[in-house]
Parts: sequence; C-alpha cells; structure tokens
Amino acid sequence: MCFRAYHLEAKKTIALYPLLVSDLPHFLPTIKAYTEKANERFLERLEELFRQGIATGEFKSIKPSDCRMRELTIIRKLRDVCCSLTKTRKTMIIVSPLLEIPTELEKDINILDYPLPNLNEIEGILSGFCASAKDNPSISIELQDPAHKERIVKAALGLTEMEIENVFAKAIVTDGKLDISDVDTILAEKKQIIRKSGVLEYYDNAEDMSNVGGIDELKDWVKKRTKAFSEDARKFGLPEPKGILLVGVQGCGKSLCAKSIASLWKLPLLKFDMGAIFTKWLGESESNLRKAIKIAESISPVVFWVDELEKGFAGMTSGSGDGGTGSRIFGAFLTWMQEKTKPVFVVATANNISLLPPELLRKGRFDEIFFVDLPGLEERKEILKIHIEKKKRKIATFDIDELAHLSNGFSGAELEQVIVASLYEAFDSNTDLSQKLVCNNIRATVPLSTTMHEQIENLRKWAKDRARPATRSSEPPCEVLGTRKIERID
Repeated sequence: MCFRAYHLEAKKTIALYPLLVSDLPHFLPTIKAYTEKANERFLERLEELFRQGIATGEFKSIKPSDCRMRELTIIRKLRDVCCSLTKTRKTMIIVSPLLEIPTELEKDINILDYPLPNLNEIEGILSGFCASAKDNPSISIELQDPAHKERIVKAALGLTEMEIENVFAKAIVTDGKLDISDVDTILAEKKQIIRKSGVLEYYDNAEDMSNVGGIDELKDWVKKRTKAFSEDARKFGLPEPKGILLVGVQGCGKSLCAKSIASLWKLPLLKFDMGAIFTKWLGESESNLRKAIKIAESISPVVFWVDELEKGFAGMTSGSGDGGTGSRIFGAFLTWMQEKTKPVFVVATANNISLLPPELLRKGRFDEIFFVDLPGLEERKEILKIHIEKKKRKIATFDIDELAHLSNGFSGAELEQVIVASLYEAFDSNTDLSQKLVCNNIRATVPLSTTMHEQIENLRKWAKDRARPATRSSEPPCEVLGTRKIERID
C-alpha cells in the first residue's frame, strides 16, 4: 500500500521489479526523492508556461503526463496561478482523458466536454479526405450520389476524427477506391474500435421480429413506435421513446427482443456491459460510463441494450466498500436516463427484480415495464415451428400440438435446446429429425420451471400488479409439482 502511494513517476522504473513488503523501508526514500524531483520539474515547467503566457498572450496546454494534480504542492501552485490569472486576460487549459478534479480546485475549473464529431463534421472530414486524394491517379473516389455519401458519413458516427481518417484510409488501401461498398469495411472497423472501449459492443441487426415467438403485446407496443424517431413524429408533438425494462424468467427471449427491436426499427444496437465499467482505479469507472454514453449519443438514434441490469446495480441502496463509486455510477446513470435529450432507446433486461433499487423502476426512467412469462400453449407451438424451420425441416412432418402439450413449462431457450439435442441424436444414428426423437428429449429434460418453481412463482406475484404482461394470452400458467408438469384445467 505504501509503495502504491508513491507510484507517480517511480512506476516506470521500480514497478517492473518484484517488491516485498519487507523491502519497502529501503525503497521509500528513493521513491520519495524521485517523486519530489518530478514535482519540482513540473512546478518549474508550470511557472515557465505561466510566464510565457503572460508575455505572449497565448493559450497554453499542459499534458496529463505533466499534470500531477494529486500532489498538494501542485494543487497549491495551481490555485496561486488561478488567482494571478484573474488579473489578466490569460487562460490556462488542462487537457486530460479522465475527469478527475481535486476538491480544492473544483470552484476554479470550468469543465468543457469535447464531443465526438457529428454528421456535419464527419462530412467535412470526408470532403477534405476526398479533396486530398483526387489528384492521386491510383485512388478512385466514387461518391457522386448524395445518398451513398450520406451512408458513408452515418457509418462513421461514434468515432473520433483520427479514427475516421484511419478507417477511410483503410477502405482505400483495401481496393484502391472509396465507394458505397466500403460501408461494410467502415462498420467492421467501427465494431472493433467500439469494442476496445471495454464496455460497449456493436451488434449487427441479424435477428428479425418474426424469429420471436409469442409476446404479442410487446410486439404490438414496439411496432407502434417504429416511426417514433422521425421528424414527422416531432412535428406531431410526440416525444422520443426513452426505453423499456423487460423482466421475466430466464430463457424466455428478453435478449432476443432487444436485438429484434433494433432490427425492426433499422437502428444500430449497442450492448452495454454494466459490470465492465467498474475498475480498481479511482475515477476510471465514472469515466467508462461517460465514455459509453458519449459513444451511444454520438451515433443516435440507437438502441442501447443493458443485459441483466440487476447484476450491475445490485445492492446500490445499501452500504458497500467501494468508496461510493457504485452509488455515483448509479446516480449518474439514473440522471442520464431521466434527462437525456438524444434519441437513445434503452432496452434493459432483468431476471431478479428484487435486486433492483426502487429508484430505477419509477415512471420516467422507462416508458414501460414488461413481464415476460413462460410461453403458453399457443406460444410454444409458434416457438417450435420457428426452431424446426430454422433447422430446414418441414413442419408438416411433426405433430406440433403434441410437442406443445408435452413441453408444458418449458422456456423458449429450452425448446430450442430440445430440437438441437434431437438433431445430435439423429446425426449420430444416421437418421433424420423425427417426432419420436423430439418427444423423448422433452421427457428427458427437467425444465427451469421445475428446478426454480418457487422463485418463478414469486416473480409472477410481483409482476401481477406492477408490470405489463408481454403477451395477451389468457392461458393460465402451468403448475409444477416436483418433476411432474400438470396443466391447470378450469
């Protein structure tokens, strides 16, 4: 712990070697002297920049590598500089990728957040790029169609200026030209860049709403808002949708719904890993959240998918040993959801609603809270047909009614695995998928509704008067006793 406190400059030379606790008393004087010397160099550099600024009237920038703001001597010097600058027309600019301001300097510093390039700025970058390449005979720019140019520009949303220039250059190096076919190249590179953020992942619109069985009430709600992000909706007086929370049993298609919504609305999909924003470094967790939000807003309209929300915000209402980082993250996320002005539609999923703080569930955070229950009889028929057709088998060769009745209490994921397991058995025995194989695998499977019966019933009781059902089906839920599945008969 003592060694970590003196890691400022010594980290580059000493941290590379193993250091035992018993050795610390011998190393501390060296580390302290090294750090003090680095601070003296910084103060000299700061005074020099200050004198130059007074003499020339130019704005000066101090790099984060020079600015050791955590040291009290430097904080004191910066406060002295601030007092001196009030008598002049000079300004000191401190540039840093992390927003970490000592409490003593909070009132003396104004924060300017530098956003990612918007559509107009990206178009300017593209125009300049094309102008610089037009005299090169080995490069062909084929973007005369304004629609093609617009697609290229939109594909680059969410990237920095340098990343945009690099991805345009890579597209040209690949085939010697820049045209509409390079949209895929830009998107592929964009996925990699966004993934490097560590908290976001870019998804293709690979899932269609027709691949989601049942939940017709949720589907209808989503389809009515297909044009909600258009200018016509703004002129009509409609606000942009904020988001939905999908609560329900595991394996019932909540994550699939998030992907399908993005596909239906033809919007990009960003998956936000709530657990990945927390790091051991002070201030970096908050920075990760701001970075994720900034990227999402820069490529808006976008679907912002937060999977298993309860794992990121569990226990926020109680005390924790993280120094308040979790509470700050939670508060910042709630404020953004309430006050966001960019068209970012949040689709959050949760399995255990009891772990979520009550502040997250109130109206205004989400447009609606949907409860996704185990599929009913008709929904199971629809899900079985979808998965059988996906495996390129004919529906007519199966008795879907028998399979649906036999699989009472199964989730959508379990029905899919039944088909997959049956295919393995058919492949191993050199036969085709058959009714008998599927029935045998259904009987051999113990569904989650049996192993987690009490938890599912508690979840249903909670959702009865607190959430909107995702399906219009009037079929009552099945009762499960032990390993026997019993259909309720009225």
